[in-house]
Amino acid sequence: MLNSGRLRLLSLLETLGTVRAVAETLHLSASTVSQQLAVLETETRSRLLERTGRQVRLTPAGLLLARRGREILDRMAEAEAELQALNDEPIGTVRLGAFQSAIHTLAVPAATRLATTHPRLRLELIESEPHESGPALRSGDADVIVTTTDYTGLSWGADLEVIPLGIDPIVLVLPREHPLACRTAVNLAACAEETWAGDRPRSYMAELTVRLCRESGFEPRVACRFSNYLLALRHVESGHSIALLPALAVTPDHDVVTRQLSPPVHRNITIVVRRGTTRRAGVHAVVAALRDHPEIPVLSAPHQRPGREQHPPMP
Repeated sequence: MLNSGRLRLLSLLETLGTVRAVAETLHLSASTVSQQLAVLETETRSRLLERTGRQVRLTPAGLLLARRGREILDRMAEAEAELQALNDEPIGTVRLGAFQSAIHTLAVPAATRLATTHPRLRLELIESEPHESGPALRSGDADVIVTTTDYTGLSWGADLEVIPLGIDPIVLVLPREHPLACRTAVNLAACAEETWAGDRPRSYMAELTVRLCRESGFEPRVACRFSNYLLALRHVESGHSIALLPALAVTPDHDVVTRQLSPPVHRNITIVVRRGTTRRAGVHAVVAALRDHPEIPVLSAPHQRPGREQHPPMP
């Protein structure tokens, strides 16, 4: 009998491309992944992998089993959900991964509504930035994610269902007495001599800040890097830096001012699930609760630049 865990490894290998990527996604060693795939070859009596230099790729049999395996795993999840909710009542646990600024503005209000409307559904919230949430969704560590299609690090394949949610402007955050605070909109070229508070290296906001500054003709001089927007806002409040942040991250209780960029920049916020999982009552309820929001505007700002000039088409 096929082992679901090993099928999961094979399907992830087909999606991610390398044994190392699969191991990193599942927090396993590469040797453990290779050993389990070797066991799967023995179980199926088929050659599933072949070496090309130092890499491996799937054979035709491996591709067939990987794709069928993904279907099998999704069917198993559906069957479990159906057994739990024979009356279509959303029950059980749904894991929601969302980037930091969406936790209190989108995820917590959705959890509050669900606690009232579906008390037997347990929503587990996980802070997960765009570079983390895609792998978590594909590995099964998250069932639903709130992310942005402007992040370049996630491949948008037919295995994912992307549901547009809204737009979030990227704003310049300044100390209240900063000279640029008198402007209604700021061209980043005016910030070439400023000191910046930044996000973690390789994160979405860190890469976006560097790219926008370089497009404006300078390299940002970063004084500090925080994974927590609250710490970045405190640093700006102190007068020691400025920052680029999503508008959702800046709440009225911070002693800072925000200014629109010129030209304006926004990020496209989306809900992403594994294709077909919205048939699960719990996942469907979470997606519906997230879409029932007043916090961000609908996608209707063609005059604004997205965080990237082009992003992958939604499946």
